[in-house]
Parts: sequence; structure tokens; C-alpha cells
Amino acid sequence: MAGSSAVWAAHHTAGCTRLHIHHPSSSPRVILPLPTRRGGASLLRPRASLAAAAAAAATAAPPVGRTATEEAVYEVVLRQAALVEGAAAGRVAKEEDRRRRQQQQQRPRWAEEKEDEGLVVGWGLLGDAYDRCGEVCAEYAKTFYLGTQLMTPERRKAVWAIYVWCRRTDELVDGPNASYITPTALDRWEKRLEDLFEGRPYDMYDAALSDTVSKFPVDIQPFKDMIEGMRLDLWKSRYRTFDELYLYCYYVAGTVGLMTVPVMGIAPDSKASAESVYNAALALGIANQLTNILRDVGEDARRGRIYLPLDELAQAGLTEDDIFRGKVTDKWRRFMKGQIQRARLFFDEAEKGVAHLDSASRWPVLASLWLYRQILDAIEANDYNNFTKRAYVGKAKKLLSLPVAYAKAAVAL
Repeated sequence: MAGSSAVWAAHHTAGCTRLHIHHPSSSPRVILPLPTRRGGASLLRPRASLAAAAAAAATAAPPVGRTATEEAVYEVVLRQAALVEGAAAGRVAKEEDRRRRQQQQQRPRWAEEKEDEGLVVGWGLLGDAYDRCGEVCAEYAKTFYLGTQLMTPERRKAVWAIYVWCRRTDELVDGPNASYITPTALDRWEKRLEDLFEGRPYDMYDAALSDTVSKFPVDIQPFKDMIEGMRLDLWKSRYRTFDELYLYCYYVAGTVGLMTVPVMGIAPDSKASAESVYNAALALGIANQLTNILRDVGEDARRGRIYLPLDELAQAGLTEDDIFRGKVTDKWRRFMKGQIQRARLFFDEAEKGVAHLDSASRWPVLASLWLYRQILDAIEANDYNNFTKRAYVGKAKKLLSLPVAYAKAAVAL
């Protein structure tokens, strides 16, 4: 999708890949936190398929049941849900274990010196690691960073750490060094992820995330799935159906919701079912990525990529050549209206879940949702010309949206 600059470069050192930090630049695909899950509620799969309903809205076709792709994604949801629900039961045991380690004067594995790898991470540097994550978030996600100031310090730092990891992962295939990234490099990045989950970080940013996943019941699978999305970008530049595109959107954006589920928290008085809130979490990631795709049609076409369902293009009487020519026609307008309607359905589903977040987490999520949804309005205002005009939300409109989102977030329940 939209280009961005790499924050690290891979080098071979003693037969393994080592990563060196560089200054991050433009924003990644979607790095937004999503709603959390309510423990104790039903884990039954929803009978209706939001993706199918959205596809029907975009193509005027009758809706169908859940696809195999949606079922696979939902299995990941259930896995993270079980981990979150089990965290409450294990909290007492974890606290006892922490106290025992303190009594034995043990340090966590991430705090061990790793002189053979050129990295020393200690207790004194962990605060600096989180601060550096916060600086990245502050520079490249200003509105969201402002919202994180309302969170508890522990949650705030954890979200920063997740943001930075997602950003670095995204830039593997979207930065200026993307042409040097190979499947093997992504395999090494995944091994590095496994190491930090095991308490063996490679650098300060890794140390912050390693500490985060030791404090919150975060499952590794969504992180691995995001890397899988990067693998797709190395070889796949066409998507035959919306089902294929849905899986890609889950990989690169929907996963963020599952990563942040344990961190964002949920309102103690929420009556929402686990099923409905998790569906909202996934919907926000899908909605944001679909919005990116619709905004960046022209930019992606110039890179030889089409992130639109080819079968739906054909149904609209359009071809790949029409995309590359970049001419706005009545056929294109009709096609885009359906695609925008689909994205809005996902946004609508996502907003239902925001009200059930912990009160300190609602504003940044709701503000980000509103601002991103307005990109769809901007595409319409450009007469659906997303070939040569970039849809964006003006600063004045952003500033007007923030206090309104804050007021709604404050009285959400």
C-alpha cells in the first residue's frame, strides 16, 4: 500500500540477521488500537457474516454465510479471547511468581546482558525504551498519541510498544529498502519476534514490547499473521475476490485489534458480549485497510498493484487496464460507490464496540475511527477520482472532530 521509509536495515552478522535502528518516517498502513473482549460471554460464531453482508452491499449480490477465510480468522479471535479470559484466573498465580522472583533477586530474561550480540538491556534502560517508543508514536500518530495520554501509564506505554513493532514490520515491505527484503528476511524477523516473546529482545524497541507481552495476555499469533501479510506483499499484487482481500486486510490491519485487546481494557459496567466486541475490533481494522485501499488506488496502480477484487471489477464492466489508465467514468463511480458503502458498513460495526472500551481508551479509538472514515467522504468530494487526487481530511475538520469525539467517548455508556 502507501509507501513509507524503513526504520531498520537487515545485515548478516555471524550468520544471523541483526537489525539497526534508523529514524522512522511516513505513516504505516494502519496502526490503530481496537476494542477489547468481554470475558465470560458467548464464544459462539456469529450466524451472520459481516464480510458477506458488506460484499452484498458492494455488488448487489445476495449475502452468503461465513467463508472458510472468515472461519480461520475467527479461530485466531477465539485463541486470543481464551488467553485474555484465562489471564484473570492466572493473575494471582502470576503475582505470586513475581514476588518469588523478586525474593530470589532474579531478573527477567529480557534484562540479561547480551554482550555477544552487541546489546545490553537492563532495568535502567527499560524506561528509556518506552520513552523512545512514545517519541515515534508522538511524531507519526499525533492525534492517537494525544489520546494515549488519557490512559494509565502502563497501558499507554504498552500501546506505544505495539505501535512501534507494527510500524517497523510494515516498513519491511513499504520502505525504500523494500527491494532488498526477501522471504528469508521475514523468516528471521519472525524468529526475532519469537525471541522477544520468550524474553530475548534484540534492541530497546524489542525490550519494550517484550516487557509488554510479559505483563498483558497478548497472543503471538496476530503478530505472526501481520508478518504473513508482509509475505503476501512480496509476491501478490492482485486479489481475485473480496474473500482473498478480506484475509489480506486481516493480516495487515485486523491483527492490530487482537494485539491491543488485552491492553486497551473494557468498561467494568459493559454488558456487551465477547462476540460482538471482538467483531467490532476486527471490523475497525478491515474498515481502515479498505479505506487505505480506496484512497491509494492511483498510487498502487503506479506500482503495478491492484488491491480491488477483480471479480467485482469485471461485474462492473471494468478491467485492469481501466485502473492503469486512471480515467473516472460512470462505471467507475458506480463501482466506487459500492466499495465505499462496504467500508462504511465495517466502520458502523466497529463503532458499536468503542462504547464498551475502558473510559480512558475510548477517545483515541473513536477519534481515529471518525477521522479515518472521513477519508471516504473526501473520495466522494473528489468525484471518485482516486487516481490522481489524494483524499485527505483537512486540519480544520480534524480539530473540529476531536472535541466531539471526546464528548461522545465520555458518555459512551
